[in-house]
Amino acid sequence: MKRPLLTLLIAASCAQAPLLLASAPASAQAVRPVDDASPVLVSAEAWRDMAEAGDRYPMFSEERARIQAEVDAAMRAGVDVPVPRDLGGGATHEQHKRNYKALAGAGALYRITGERRYADFARDMLLEYAELYPTLGAHPAGRSSVKGRLFWQALNDSVWLVYASQGYDAIRDTLSAEDRRTIDENVFRRMARFLSEENAPYFDRIHNHATWATAGVGMTGYVLRDPELVDRALRGTAHDGKAGFMRQIDELFSPDGYYAEGPYYQRYALAPFVIFARAIQQNEPERGIFAYRDGVLIKAVEGVVQASYEGLIVPVNDALPEKGIDSEEIVTGVAIAYAQTNDPRLLSVAQRQGRTLLSPDGLAIARGLVEGQVQPFDFRSMQLRDGPSGDSGNLVLLRQGGETGQLLVMKNTQQGQGHGHFDRLNWLFYDNGNAVITDYGAARFLNVEAKNGGGYLDENDSWAQQTVAHNTLVVNGQSQFGGDWRVGEEHTTTPLLFQVADGLQIASARIDTAYAGVSMVRILALIEHPDLAYPIAIDLMRADGSAPALYDLPLRFNGQIITQGFEARHALTERPVLGDRAGYQHLWVDAQSDPGVETRSLTWLLDGRFYTYRFGASAPTRALLVESGANDPNFNLRREQMLIRRMDGQADASFYAVLEPHGAYDSRAETVTGSTSRIRDITRVRGDDAEVVIVTLASGKTLALGVADDVSPGRSHTVRADGQTWQWTGGYARFDRDGDGK
Repeated sequence: MKRPLLTLLIAASCAQAPLLLASAPASAQAVRPVDDASPVLVSAEAWRDMAEAGDRYPMFSEERARIQAEVDAAMRAGVDVPVPRDLGGGATHEQHKRNYKALAGAGALYRITGERRYADFARDMLLEYAELYPTLGAHPAGRSSVKGRLFWQALNDSVWLVYASQGYDAIRDTLSAEDRRTIDENVFRRMARFLSEENAPYFDRIHNHATWATAGVGMTGYVLRDPELVDRALRGTAHDGKAGFMRQIDELFSPDGYYAEGPYYQRYALAPFVIFARAIQQNEPERGIFAYRDGVLIKAVEGVVQASYEGLIVPVNDALPEKGIDSEEIVTGVAIAYAQTNDPRLLSVAQRQGRTLLSPDGLAIARGLVEGQVQPFDFRSMQLRDGPSGDSGNLVLLRQGGETGQLLVMKNTQQGQGHGHFDRLNWLFYDNGNAVITDYGAARFLNVEAKNGGGYLDENDSWAQQTVAHNTLVVNGQSQFGGDWRVGEEHTTTPLLFQVADGLQIASARIDTAYAGVSMVRILALIEHPDLAYPIAIDLMRADGSAPALYDLPLRFNGQIITQGFEARHALTERPVLGDRAGYQHLWVDAQSDPGVETRSLTWLLDGRFYTYRFGASAPTRALLVESGANDPNFNLRREQMLIRRMDGQADASFYAVLEPHGAYDSRAETVTGSTSRIRDITRVRGDDAEVVIVTLASGKTLALGVADDVSPGRSHTVRADGQTWQWTGGYARFDRDGDGK
């Protein structure tokens, strides 16, 4: 859902007089007198620039017109500040959301247009809140461990404070002393006290909820000229730096700007980080907040854009797959990052977003576009390290062909707190503008009140987070770490390889703690070959166990099955359920094969392109075609198909496969080309300390990928089989041979 008013008053101009001393102790004297009510989040000069911009910068004037239309509509409807009663998506919840958008919008419009009616509207609404808020206790609805007062969870109260404080700052100097005192005390101080004193443990968490809370309280501190509130926000309720906004920057971001909960929650958490940082920069530029930790907040903006495909964010962990870089939080981040860096690549992101902010940063974006400064954003292969020190795994992005070509994602990150999924060594694949190998994301209908009040569904725990819902190995029908995210948080994944070269990109990682007594290694490569129309993905998953086990390796694929390259028994009249726990209870079995050692294949069609997945294993396996949706009486789950490769009774296992995009189907012209795979077979050979995956092409040529157990660069490896020898030094090597083996 788009919320165009939500992102409007977020930034400030770069160099203004500081409000607080650099160290910002609680006892610091404000530079501005406490009776000064002029705006502190956006300078008078910046407001004048926006007022004088007129229609010279179309993106900015379009944003101004959009905001003005929405605020004018709110004014015609009249001030409505209801007693809270509803969950997310309910009438009162949505009204309070509309109100904080309208407050922010009215404040900006007053400063830009000079029309007093906007300031008066914001004043009248805030006086209504000043009457209501002191009467409120805990919200009457919801199951949140920390209930809000205006909303069912304190998180939403924090969001209200972040945006309402911006609107209030813009109109505060228009108020009488009495009205200002009433609003100061009964709205903003009370809400800041509720969030940071009455809920101190919540405020001091290292978590996105606390980020919103610290941002709201800190911005309120600037607006009210209260150094103690600002310092509480920056350094925690004990004012010792063990909590608060700065500690959150330290703990939640890696040196590469990767956010602990994953790209989807990075999108959400980005807004309070950059909004409050912008307020800090405005009032205390000597802190150098955007240079802090080598510019990690700017890196976070670029990182979340990199972790997208065709404008949609890679949906790992709890995520809604339809969320993209045009979300309000990333619009905010891109504008503020551009204003700080003048990086012309960010202008192309803003072009794709199609909007900007009603702020100095938004004006900078709009001006840069008019002046022709835009450059393409360089979507590229990269690894985003995870953890505060960058040693807690990584998210790998292997790209070929730019933004809409191929993208192979390998998820080797840490757990991701309570929003993390049990999916270490998971992978996804995008091609031709589509998600081909997919991730379910979260089981949630955001703000749809009929679906659990818009919150997470029970199926998020029973299905979406479970390992079998992902493209990674399941051992003995259990999820990784026994399905306990707190246990998962204690263990990291170890990256082994990340190399990008012409024609071959490769990544690998290992984890020894996801299952007791089982070590898992996965190698994924994106490879080009002259005989193939598009790059192919090679996948090798190894498990070394201490005892025989049941291994399941799922593959979530998107498209219409064309050919099933294996014999199987189909469930035509009944749909058996695959299991009774750990997500298996939500899977219907549509077809399954007998165990076999032969190479098998599956071909499907997606948006005019064919995909053939050819797979084998080191021991007999079954192939099962399944679909999600079983044991779902409320129809909460999407019906999505999967292939599961099952091996039973082995301690050690290797699963290998190749995914080949090929051909084209034009339904309008009724033409088909290249529907037959150009790969004839895939085999795997094991040596003493390495193995080789061999892809045989239809032309008779072979493409082989050798991968060593020890990836040290100086180690030599040899694998021999069927009269052929593969020798190399280092962690991996590629071998291209003609049909005669040369």
